[in-house]
Amino acid sequence: MGMIGGGPKAFIGSIHRQATRLTGQIELVAGAFSGDPDKSVKTGMELGLSKERIYLTYEEMVEKEAELPPSERIDFVAITTPNHLHFPMAKAFLEAGFNVMCEKPMTITVDEALRLRDIVIKSGSVFGLMHNYSGYPMVKLARDIIKDTEFGAVRKVIVHYQQDWLSQPIEADGQKQALWRTDPAQSGPTGSMGDIGTHAENLIEYLTGLTITQVCADVATFLPNRRLDDDGNCLLRFDNGAKGVLHESQIAVGEENNLAIWVYGENMGIEWHQETPNYLNVKVKNEPEQIWKRGNAYVGEKSPAADRATRLPSGHPEGFIEAFANVYANFSDTILAKINNNIPDELMLDFPNVEDGLRGMRFIEAVVKSSKSNKKWIAMNH
Repeated sequence: MGMIGGGPKAFIGSIHRQATRLTGQIELVAGAFSGDPDKSVKTGMELGLSKERIYLTYEEMVEKEAELPPSERIDFVAITTPNHLHFPMAKAFLEAGFNVMCEKPMTITVDEALRLRDIVIKSGSVFGLMHNYSGYPMVKLARDIIKDTEFGAVRKVIVHYQQDWLSQPIEADGQKQALWRTDPAQSGPTGSMGDIGTHAENLIEYLTGLTITQVCADVATFLPNRRLDDDGNCLLRFDNGAKGVLHESQIAVGEENNLAIWVYGENMGIEWHQETPNYLNVKVKNEPEQIWKRGNAYVGEKSPAADRATRLPSGHPEGFIEAFANVYANFSDTILAKINNNIPDELMLDFPNVEDGLRGMRFIEAVVKSSKSNKKWIAMNH
């Protein structure tokens, strides 16, 4: 593995590194960790890398790694930078023949997403998108329960994602994560909607197998002088006629990382909360509510994907970093299958890809357009 980004005070890059260690089959051997050369070298040395594999720019990394024999060069790169860099970096590595794991949102425009999809297809490389919430075992269980005919057709979906970390103007004090996430040049056309709203959108489509066809959105910026949205509310329509509500906020005082989803079918409902991720509430009309607990045999019997994503016995909590690791495990198993000229199976391929990235950008585009329009519904182009 190589890494772009993840230098000093970078939150998500550190999480990626911790998660890859949990897979037991990924080793960080190279990186360009910061736009500041001194910080990149310092980070690489602290991580124990050979000095010749610590690069000052991603362009240098592409060039030098491509010159190494196949057995020595990186097998993939993880891109953990601000959003505006995702497209040029992914493009460079894909065109040089490398596999790519990219942070979300995949790009900052739909046009870039379409171009990147073409590059992925042409390259034949493995491309993963880090929507980590798809990696939770109980999310995979919920998906497989919803697939069952017993659940019935999905009718209603509600998802919220509430945080409070931007309830004060911390970007004005130079807080690194807030600075780039509230800067249109680095974050793209949205703030909170691109940062956490796309997670909610991806979770809905991953769980239900449905496609959002139309949105009616209202995004807002509550803090004076903030340049991007910090709150958003959306009504959703789906391809099967179901309806949905998605609301997210980074100014919801008192909330930490409150992502939760409810899906209601003709016969059953499910409820999952990210802050208590080892439990899935399953509801059947005129029956007692069930609480399914991660790590028990009945979970694996219902969902092979949940079983594959479970690392510890029941009662031993698993969480955020393990979910990242599960995405990486499937991604790396797919790369290994490719290296060994094998066909990856369905369980290996269970990770977000370039199509999910394109869906995310179409969602952002539709939300921005809807919020600026007096028209009630805006179509998500496919």
